[in-house]
Amino acid sequence: MTKNLGQHAALMLAVLCTVSTAFAQTPSNWPQKPIRIIVPNPAGGTADLLPRLIAEPLSHRLGQPVIIENRAGAAGNIAAEYVANAEPDGYTLMAAPPPPLSINISLYPKLNYDPAKFVPITVLAAVPNALMVHPSVPAQTVEEFIAYAKANPNKLSYASQGNGSTAHLTAELFKLKTGTQLLHVPYKGDAPAMSDLLGGHVQLMFGNVAAASVHLKSGKLRILAVTSAKRIASMPGIPALNEMVPGVVGVAWFAMVAPPKTPSAIAARLSTTVAEILRTPEMTKRYAEVGAEPVGNTPEEMAAWQREDTERWRAVIKAGKITVD
Repeated sequence: MTKNLGQHAALMLAVLCTVSTAFAQTPSNWPQKPIRIIVPNPAGGTADLLPRLIAEPLSHRLGQPVIIENRAGAAGNIAAEYVANAEPDGYTLMAAPPPPLSINISLYPKLNYDPAKFVPITVLAAVPNALMVHPSVPAQTVEEFIAYAKANPNKLSYASQGNGSTAHLTAELFKLKTGTQLLHVPYKGDAPAMSDLLGGHVQLMFGNVAAASVHLKSGKLRILAVTSAKRIASMPGIPALNEMVPGVVGVAWFAMVAPPKTPSAIAARLSTTVAEILRTPEMTKRYAEVGAEPVGNTPEEMAAWQREDTERWRAVIKAGKITVD
């Protein structure tokens, strides 16, 4: 009898714990403690800055501290694996650029996490890249550049922030679509890549427009086209590469996700709250200052965005036989 009572008590305790946990995770009761947003990049870059900008207003609206934590390394895989194994309670999130969400799955032979199992929250922003060249390149237009590259196979080098970055894969997509031969020089981040481009050690880069804007204005670099699907409002006179070379679209996007099995109600509340923040005039202005276009879509829309990006880069990686070596 005593044994049965003990088993009954244990069962009731387990049920109460389960109910308590589920109750704590409902939107009306969540959050009850600080929230961490893991960023898979070093501090200081766009991937780090965008979630930091929303951290304070998000904290204000949710009534709990929002802490940004950098866990850089392995093209985002270290942070992604950490978040994938975190408790699905809404207190550990990740804000990341494409590599750990849509690129690494096709680039690495094995990952210790499945990007498709993250619970989508929203895309924070999209940042257009651009085909920019050093002034030593005798081309004023995309057409002239393609002709020059074809006449000089493997004599032009392009920089990227590293293997598997959007800059790298956009260049490879450009090569596939145009039949040009360009040499890839990967760097560890945007700063050293931009430094060597300015110094003429490499001749071109599919880089972040905002990061290079001061150099473009001074004439130290020349921009031939943006790689968004269409022209951007801040540079209406610059054509979209997609106009001349259909299908070459490469946009860096930054999304927020939660660990697998995080309740969809929490993801929906976060999505709605972040979208409201992104629509405020102050945040629109601050994002524009770093060349980012706020998005703030729904979890369902973010999931579709992620799937489309995954398929785009999977095809490029396969066709270009791209590896991480």
